[in-house]
Parts: sequence; structure tokens; C-alpha cells
Amino acid sequence: MTVESLLSFALTVPDLEAGRKFYATFGLLPEERGAAMAFRCEGRDQDQLLLVEGRRKRLNHLKFGASAEGLAAIRARMRERRIPEIDAPDTSFGEGLWFADPDDHAICVVEERAMPWRPAAPVALNTPGNYVRVGERACPPSHQVRPHRLGHVLLHTPDVARMVEIYGAILGMRLSDRVDRTIAFMHLPGGGDHHVVAFLASDRPGFHHASFEVASPDEIGIGAMRMLDAGYKDGWGFGRHVIGSNFFHYLRDPWNSMAEYFSDIDRIPGDGSWRALNHSPGDALFRWGPPVPDDFGANFEES
Repeated sequence: MTVESLLSFALTVPDLEAGRKFYATFGLLPEERGAAMAFRCEGRDQDQLLLVEGRRKRLNHLKFGASAEGLAAIRARMRERRIPEIDAPDTSFGEGLWFADPDDHAICVVEERAMPWRPAAPVALNTPGNYVRVGERACPPSHQVRPHRLGHVLLHTPDVARMVEIYGAILGMRLSDRVDRTIAFMHLPGGGDHHVVAFLASDRPGFHHASFEVASPDEIGIGAMRMLDAGYKDGWGFGRHVIGSNFFHYLRDPWNSMAEYFSDIDRIPGDGSWRALNHSPGDALFRWGPPVPDDFGANFEES
């Protein structure tokens, strides 16, 4: 028994209002939650992000969902490895099984299922010999992009192999793909997105980005343009990854970590048939897109 979903993530940030403005402009819906600020995706009755105020920006915790049986199995595996339970970083985060991963990030597992997210209409593309859209204009109007769901997070770590081992042994997650010792991508054992957590080699832990699914490549472009017009710093994009295959655009938050819009990610079946590959460094970032910024993989987390 293992985790079944990535429910949410939480960041500690030095300025809640700056965080609220950034993620609201990005298209998430803010809700005050006591001392914390919660964010949801339109049409999904589940928190996806929480911000709490603190001295510096850092990952506060990751929250995963599991069944009652899965929760019990995770607790048993923790005992076998002598991994202690810890208290929640803040009482406002509620009940759950809490422990610290090898980089001292707080991990919460709760008996909770992922709530459904709103669907999007299929994207009808005219391609040579396959003209499926006839008599209709395709270019969408400018609009406020509203992400449908949280997809994944990427963390900096000084030990990629150790993080992969623990997230697999304790949470039951599986390796999707990797690039030597540089980066590794992990998926849920029941299948789903190509990755829900990824680890990027660094000299210290840190939060790199979180990624949110939107309805189409058009929405990636429209959302990124709106963020840039609002004065936020570009991260990197528009392009398409090799690992995961998703279209992407990254935007820098006020603390130099990033939020990513994505669409069209590879989906992994839950039958165990997926085989992880060790990709070449040339495929680590993209198949096409603008030149990779020198600071794209930088860890801006304070040590």
C-alpha cells in the first residue's frame, strides 16, 4: 500500500501579500486560512498550495493522500527503518502522519483522496491530411488563465539517489526517468502523470518549482504573457520537454523559485509496465524552445 496522490505543497515566504499577488495573477484562487493563505484551482474543491509567513522562502511541506491501509503501511515501513514521526510545522495544517525526508523537508500523508478537477475540451488541431476543424476559428481570445490542478514539484537536493530511495521505500513511489545523478523523476505507483516529484542535484536542499496543468499550449502562452505584462520575471519558455513530453513555460516568483504552466504530459499506466530510462544530458531539459537561461537550474534558497 502506498500514496495515491500529491495533494498540495506549502511554502514559507517572507511576504504573504507578495505571494498572494503572484499566485492570483498566475490564476489560482486565494482563500485566507487563519495565519495561512491557501490557493485552489478553479473548479477543484481542494487546497493545492498554502503560504505561511516566515523569515525566508523555503518548502514548508509536501502533502500526499493515501487510503487507510496505505497510511498504515507507510507507518509500518517508517518503523522498520526507524524513521520517527514528527509534529506538523504548524497546528493549522491539521492531522496526518508527518515525517522528515533526508533533506529535512516535512512530509505529510493523510487519509484523503484527490478531488476531481474540471475537464477541458479536446484541442482540435488541423494537420496535413487531417483537417478536423472546419468552419471554426481556433485562436482563443485573451483571458485570465485558470489552472486545473497541481501536477508536480521539483526540489533541489545534495543526494538525488538517497531521495529516490526513501520516496520509493517509504511512500511507494516509482522512478519514471533520470539523467545520471543529475535529475530524477518519480510517479505514483497507481499510475498517472509522468512525475509528481522530481529531484535536481544541488549543493543544498531547496524548492525549484511547482507545475500546474492548463487546458492547452495556447493557455500556456496566454498565461505567461499576462504574468510578464504584470511585471513578473521570466523563468524559461515556451518549449517542450523531452522527459515527460509536456509543453512548458516557467515564471519566477518574488523569491526566484518558479511556477510552471504545463499541458500534454506523458501518462504512466498503473500496471508496472513503464520502464525508466537514463536519458542523455542533451535530453535533460527540452526538445525545442528558447536557449536555457544560465540561472534556470540555480538554487536560490538561502543556506
